[in-house]
Amino acid sequence: MTTNITYLIRFTAPLILSLLIAQPALANGDVEAGKELGYTCLGCHGIDGYRNAYPSYRVPKLGGQKAAYLVVALEGYRNGTRNHPTMIAQAQSLTDQQIDDVAAYLASLGGEAVAAGGSDTATAEKSRPDSAQACTACHGPNGVSVNAVWPTIAGQHEDYLVHALEKYRDGTRTDPLMSAQAMLLADEDLEVLAHYFANLDGLETTEDK
Repeated sequence: MTTNITYLIRFTAPLILSLLIAQPALANGDVEAGKELGYTCLGCHGIDGYRNAYPSYRVPKLGGQKAAYLVVALEGYRNGTRNHPTMIAQAQSLTDQQIDDVAAYLASLGGEAVAAGGSDTATAEKSRPDSAQACTACHGPNGVSVNAVWPTIAGQHEDYLVHALEKYRDGTRTDPLMSAQAMLLADEDLEVLAHYFANLDGLETTEDK
């Protein structure tokens, strides 16, 4: 396991640097316009504990999530790099500006813990598993991302984090960095990582203001 972590850090370091240098433009959406378009999102993401039917997992929390990352995710569903029938149907009809607007609206809901910086870093370090070292390089030492286009994962549902990592590992969700990381993780690693980040202060179930 230690060998895998060392290899992963060395392998991904140049890629992380390239992503820092060449970032997509930040989301520039209108919250009020996004509210009109994205209200239906709360039919799933606004219900605490709402579950995807099959496979069964709790739909992700979006309160406090980065708007720019939400743009990346919605574009992924629209262009087919993410595979979920309901999300694809929602995203395919959206223009670039509408995606920016929806992302801005959803990011404006909740997330007080994220705004405050998430869990105390020193406290988070005490229980951090060795396998989380590569994760914190992008997602932050306490699971609150340091980059606008990388998602905050602190406080996210544990079963959703496992599901997302499995998708990156089997190639049904594509991302150069995440796919490389997930391929080196065993099932038990996925569960340990998901449990750790899910129990940090962070994201919330979205609630309309």
